[in-house]
Amino acid sequence: MAAITIGRAEFRDKVFACWLGKNIGGTLGAPLEGRRYVHALEFYEPVPKEPAANDDLDLQLVWLKLLEDEGTDPPLPRLVEYWSRYASAYPWNEYGFFMRNYARGLRPPVAGCFENYFVDEMGSPIRSEIWACLHAGDPQSAARMAWKDSALDHAGGEGMWGEMFWAALEAAAFVESDPLTLIRIGLEMIPLSSHVARSIREAVWCHGAGLPWGEARDRIASRFGHLQPCNAVPNHGFTIIGWLYGRDFGDRLCKAVNCGYDTDCTGATLGSLLGILGGSAAIPARWREPVGTRIVVYQFTRGFTPPASIENLADRTVALAEQAAAAKSDVAFGPATILPADLRTRLSRSDLAREARAQDTHMGLEMCGNREVALHYGGEPVLRSGVGREVRVTVDGREEPVELSVPVGWTVRRLGPAAFLIASDQPVPDRNRLTVRLGGDSVDFTILGPGEAKGFPAGDNVPTCPKCRARVEACICPK
Repeated sequence: MAAITIGRAEFRDKVFACWLGKNIGGTLGAPLEGRRYVHALEFYEPVPKEPAANDDLDLQLVWLKLLEDEGTDPPLPRLVEYWSRYASAYPWNEYGFFMRNYARGLRPPVAGCFENYFVDEMGSPIRSEIWACLHAGDPQSAARMAWKDSALDHAGGEGMWGEMFWAALEAAAFVESDPLTLIRIGLEMIPLSSHVARSIREAVWCHGAGLPWGEARDRIASRFGHLQPCNAVPNHGFTIIGWLYGRDFGDRLCKAVNCGYDTDCTGATLGSLLGILGGSAAIPARWREPVGTRIVVYQFTRGFTPPASIENLADRTVALAEQAAAAKSDVAFGPATILPADLRTRLSRSDLAREARAQDTHMGLEMCGNREVALHYGGEPVLRSGVGREVRVTVDGREEPVELSVPVGWTVRRLGPAAFLIASDQPVPDRNRLTVRLGGDSVDFTILGPGEAKGFPAGDNVPTCPKCRARVEACICPK
């Protein structure tokens, strides 16, 4: 089978334009973020002198470092490690609740969904581009990595489906340009019943039915709107509206942002996609010049030196993509782009995405040496006095004989080679250690007691420092 071959010069230009478009769209939408009404932008307001700092880009710089340090297919626990090291100060919504769970001893994916009201938000869909560039021409591999990423803070939520959708669509956009084909490829990777998929399909229907832009926007807002302005469901519809209804680069961005709500994210995602589709030649100078090619990071992104420029980021991204492609037989880089006759069939394959989606989001993952060990809680990671809980262990995704140790005073009964019933008739402390032993190695997991699982007011955020605005536990005020 002939490989999908992507021309190196063309690819580098598209990667550069992807990151440049990310900065442009995010800067355009930043002043209007969270406003729920229709806007009338035709250009930047105000016109900036540099790009706005944006977590949409910053968090992907953490993944850039991870991929350079650890290789192009790091296990989920490595993503957790790098986030906790370099992005732990982020307080907002899903970020804060992931780190709250992490501090309590839980590990993703369960740490990404337990007591986390914000799993349906935009915090992970905005991190899709690094995976799309890494797996250009290979949408299902991009979606697989997006599942790992979103498992940190959106496990099982609409944000997970949103990131998988965009990662796949953008990966395909390096070799395919038809909008409806690309949208269908992205939708192949996520559940038919997801609300993100429904919102996207509604936006496509509105455009195909000839409804005016304003009516399409109102249909998305009325049928898929949410009290949280960063909810992923309406914002995905808004992004698709901007793409399909716009006339050119600037008009598409403005139409997406003018829909309102999470405008820096909708603008940044669409800007990236348009950059991939058209390369740098498709981004007019009037849109490029105000932001330039500098990278400006948030104060919450800490502990490493990020790329100083879009040019440097593009070069480093391309180097990683070359590494990833070297391990593939069906995608390669060469002097010129050469596409097979069955391109769309190949791009629509979703085996890896479906395998990723089938994984248990109620488990915690840890590394034991080079092996990935999962404790499957069978629901919430909580034990209550007098109520036994069945737990199961997998190693590298498979069951094999293991031992499980529980706190003194608890009982543990083996149900199978890697399945156990644990219980306590006494009051269960707030945080408790379960130790999995395989061979001569062991790894610890946490299970909470009722006192540590009282819930959290829906829609409220984690406590923040009144001065630096970071999570209280990760305050960045000068000491």
